[in-house]
Order: sequence, then structure tokens, then C-alpha cells
Amino acid sequence: MTIYIDPPQWPGHGRMWSHLVSDVSYDELHLFAQELGVPGRAFERDHYDLPAHRYADAVLAGAVEVSSREVVRLLHGAGLRRRKRGGRAEGVGR
Repeated sequence: MTIYIDPPQWPGHGRMWSHLVSDVSYDELHLFAQELGVPGRAFERDHYDLPAHRYADAVLAGAVEVSSREVVRLLHGAGLRRRKRGGRAEGVGR
């Protein structure tokens, strides 16, 4: 199982955020997030949003540090990329 995380460089709600992704399956990603204690509400379409203060926790748990560009490439390569459509997210099956 390999999970990837990009640097916390995405602003929102007064914090900086990282993206946690899998290049294999959403099941793998959900399992990792659950073991890390990340709430399900942090899942958005194809990734988990993780606040900067949890970045080191994810890396210590085994997440591989990659660039934001690499996160997108990995999602596309695995066929797991889900984009917003018409301002709304596509349905997400868990």
C-alpha cells in the first residue's frame, strides 16, 4: 500500500492543507485515512484534505511526500481523478 501526500500549500478556512491520495484505490485511501484518524468529511471526490499540523503524522504513518503536480499525475495514471462538474462534485462511492 502506498499513499501519497503533497506539501501543505493550499489555503482554506484560515489553515494550510495537503492532499492525501492513493494510486491504487479509494479503499486503500479510506483505510489509511481511517487508521490515521482522519474524519470521513475530509474526503473530497478523490482525495482527503489534511491540515498542515497533521502532515508529519501522515508521513510517519507511511505516506510518501510528493509534489502537488505529482499528486494529480498519480490520480490520472490510476484512473482515480474525479473533477467537479458544473460547480458540484461527482458522486463518490465508498
